[in-house]
Amino acid sequence: MTGEHLPYYVEFLTMDDLDLTGKTVFLRADINSPVDPNTGHLLNTIRIREAAMTIRELSSSKVVVGSHQGRVGSYDFVSLREHAEILKGYVGRNVRFIDDVIGPAAREAIKNLKQGDVLVLDNLRFVAEENFEFSIEEASKTHMIKTLKDYFDVCILDAFPAAHRANPSIVGFVEVLPTCAGRLLTQEVRSLVSVLQKLKPPITLVLGGAKVSDRLESLEAIMNSHRVDKILPCGLLGVIFLKAAKDLDVPTGIKDEEKYVKKAEKLLSDFAEALVLPEDFAIEVDGKRKELTISQFNSEKPVLDIGMKTVSKYAEVIRNSGTVIVSGPPGAYEKKNFDIGTKTLFTELANSKALSIASGAHTLTALELFGLRDKITHVTSAGGALIKFLAGKKLPLFEALKRATEKWRAFK
Repeated sequence: MTGEHLPYYVEFLTMDDLDLTGKTVFLRADINSPVDPNTGHLLNTIRIREAAMTIRELSSSKVVVGSHQGRVGSYDFVSLREHAEILKGYVGRNVRFIDDVIGPAAREAIKNLKQGDVLVLDNLRFVAEENFEFSIEEASKTHMIKTLKDYFDVCILDAFPAAHRANPSIVGFVEVLPTCAGRLLTQEVRSLVSVLQKLKPPITLVLGGAKVSDRLESLEAIMNSHRVDKILPCGLLGVIFLKAAKDLDVPTGIKDEEKYVKKAEKLLSDFAEALVLPEDFAIEVDGKRKELTISQFNSEKPVLDIGMKTVSKYAEVIRNSGTVIVSGPPGAYEKKNFDIGTKTLFTELANSKALSIASGAHTLTALELFGLRDKITHVTSAGGALIKFLAGKKLPLFEALKRATEKWRAFK
């Protein structure tokens, strides 16, 4: 993946192309944040802080912020009330929250906005349609879009972490409203494209985090693009690959586990040389860290970190890489005694000569915790969207911006 093989992206309309003064703007941000499963409160505010950059610039507009949070049935499927309170501190002006999305209360609140006001709608996925994906034309006909379109003058898409999802709020307004990219999205894409022109082989991808379905989907895309040389799967993803390799036989507790193991089997079959699998893991026993090699592993306790043999092996790969892309922390970095894998590998990356790209809200949180963020070449809160971007996949958000640009040019 070198300069002559850049991922798919488009030249799109930005906030400089449209007159936004006095306009009611729907800003599709992504303030979806990690949630503490024990308290229900947010673990970090990185994406909220980033979203505030665009909102501050819209001080002459009436701004309605829309975002999803979590997935239906998950512990992080919560309201955006706390997000709005935190956003207020970053924006520095009147920010109001409404526990509604498309109902009468939300519509009335939008109608009553004054110039400079900011209104945060509740979790967009509380509306059933937002949990499904559509074509641009189909999305424009959803109840959500038809209900809200007359209350807005402009749509601004600023949700790079959700760029790979064709939900109504991402692709639906482009057919009915002038639509452009937000300042955060514009800045991120231009910076990332500049970085991609400087990539040096061999290229290594470190994949961690807990979202196995997203990770496998992204991994499949980038491996099929043949744009990375080594893959280092950590955490639950590493367990899934070891089960696919028949080296491990323990339950993971993941819904649809068999489906993911089969997908991992196919990837192992096609890309065995690229995949470097874990050799050991760390679990918690009586409140202490216990490391088990793969041959010893017969525990149903959750995997909380990679073991030191794996850390050593992965660190060696990183040292010999020209470019390293990290998406998701290797372990439960926020838990005492289980931050070793994440801290060691991230420190190795920060001190290496490799060009480095770090992605995902949890990844950025860990880098900040360990004081390493400033030593990484490029950081972005996007996770799965970034990997697909690197793989050269067409992403729904950019398809929507492309359509918006075509419509604007035809009108001009």
